[in-house]
Amino acid sequence: MMLKKLPHIPNSVRYSLLLLLIFIVNGLHAQVALRPFPQHSRYTAGTIKPNHLNQQQLDKQVTAFYDQWKHRYIKPGCGKGQFYVWFEKPGKECVSEGQGYGMIITALMAGYDKQAKTIYDGLYLYYKAHPAKTSPYLMAWAQVKNCKNLDRSTATDGDIDIAYSLLLANKQWGSKGAVNYLQEAKNIMAAIMRYEINPKMFSVLLSDGSEGDSKDYYDMRSSDFMPANFKAFENITKTGKWQKTVDNNYRLFNYLQKTYSPDAGLVPDFIRGINTKARPAQPNYMESVYDGYYNYNACRVPWRVATDYLLYGDKRAKDFVRPINRWIRQTTDDNPDNISAGYTLAGNDIKGRYFEALSFIAPFTVSAMVDQNNQQWLNKIWDYLVAFKLKDYDYYDNSIKMLNMIIVSGNYWRIE
Repeated sequence: MMLKKLPHIPNSVRYSLLLLLIFIVNGLHAQVALRPFPQHSRYTAGTIKPNHLNQQQLDKQVTAFYDQWKHRYIKPGCGKGQFYVWFEKPGKECVSEGQGYGMIITALMAGYDKQAKTIYDGLYLYYKAHPAKTSPYLMAWAQVKNCKNLDRSTATDGDIDIAYSLLLANKQWGSKGAVNYLQEAKNIMAAIMRYEINPKMFSVLLSDGSEGDSKDYYDMRSSDFMPANFKAFENITKTGKWQKTVDNNYRLFNYLQKTYSPDAGLVPDFIRGINTKARPAQPNYMESVYDGYYNYNACRVPWRVATDYLLYGDKRAKDFVRPINRWIRQTTDDNPDNISAGYTLAGNDIKGRYFEALSFIAPFTVSAMVDQNNQQWLNKIWDYLVAFKLKDYDYYDNSIKMLNMIIVSGNYWRIE
């Protein structure tokens, strides 16, 4: 009797089946979400959402993209029960920035995704398995093949989002299970304040490697200013330090706008000399010749700042994004297809950047929400953003799109 040869099972299918099995087994112990998606949060009075679609249509667009995002980017780690957000580019497996994005997304999508707690806890375990050199509560900024740390320094924005996600997890599932999310959040918030916030200027340090005698001690990545996150931290810690961080950085951003970008209202990727006379970084300061431009870091600023207005109604946030909204609508002639992937602080396109980058497009949807005068613009830019296919973009663009879709659909929420 001849035995039939079993069909070959592609590795991608094997991975999907393995992931499904893990979710099924772990899902038996899953907790019920206390704030399940969709939440339909009530944002600050006078703010807007896309109004050419009903709420159910918006929610469906979010969940459809989430299913794609999750399938592509959530990968099993090297330790038992671990997951990480796949960086997708050669040379790195995961970065703390992406881990923070993934942990926030997963906590917010609980309820729709019945396995959200299993995934979240796996992301948490991966974060804990890769501590920074300075503190076991901060995450080493990058991992390469086989989950090895590239080095054990940090990226501040990743730690800030991980901390925020733990506060979301505490509200979503409580802290009486295997992980005390609230205590873990307090631990990482304390470590961020100690190692990643400048105690003199209350600016946000680039990493835990910036010390008092470092050349970059008074420098900052503009997109690390996350006022809504910091206000949540202040609500928990009640030390006054996070509020001082919010206040000082709003003053800094106001100065930068008026001094270096009075027409467009933009801020640069990197800021130098905050203790003396703050200025945009010179070319090749950290990452590229465009370090002093509105580039792949600063493009997140409209989202980060506008979120503060949506959740907390801080007038400084609205005042900051108002000139940005006015400029982007004027420079594109209210056509989202004219948004470029990078600008000078004068508001001119960076030469050769005439292509679509979701990391630039998506944050403008969030900033548009602060004013009813932007309604038609918001409707158009939402449709434009949603239409892009996940397969055509990378981890960075797709993850920012995912987070911003959750916010714009009305499903982000503040932490009391």
